[in-house]
Amino acid sequence: MEKERTKVRTYSATDRDTEMLEAVAHYHQMNKSATISSLIRKEFWRIFPAGTARIKPDRGAKVEGR
Repeated sequence: MEKERTKVRTYSATDRDTEMLEAVAHYHQMNKSATISSLIRKEFWRIFPAGTARIKPDRGAKVEGR
């Protein structure tokens, strides 16, 4: 069985933005990476409630407007 490789990603932010991210991560008891992913996921589904051509909602997900 082949090991799944972790993809290394980076981002740039001001010191203030990083401090805000750390505060939100601490509040939700998540690490910074999980916090960023969670925020992106929430924003994506807010903007694209039915998904996009490449990203479809999970099976059984309630999709507004359907």
